[in-house]
Amino acid sequence: MRKLSLVMVAAMLLFTGSIFANEVNSNEPTKSLSEQISEILKDNELSEYIVNQSAQVRFTLNNEGEIVVMSVDTKNDKLESFVKAKLNYKKVALKEVKEGKLYTIAIRVEE
Repeated sequence: MRKLSLVMVAAMLLFTGSIFANEVNSNEPTKSLSEQISEILKDNELSEYIVNQSAQVRFTLNNEGEIVVMSVDTKNDKLESFVKAKLNYKKVALKEVKEGKLYTIAIRVEE
């Protein structure tokens, strides 16, 4: 019985050791993508109509790594046209572009 428990403990240690040995990919493409989108939208002269507004932007990437805006879910028409004009067909730098994958990102415009 003692040998069986010793084997079980050794097996659990090997199992947990292999879990921690796996490399974690910390460069998530969506985080990198959201940072790039933030940079694209950052430097602008904003009108008072779109400050302190928020939106949900649904987009995909084409085979050239460009953003293709599918929809902007907001009640403010000026914010919708602003986001579409700034993001549509802007190139982003990603290692692996998954063409056709649908992304959703929340945007809040602040002063």
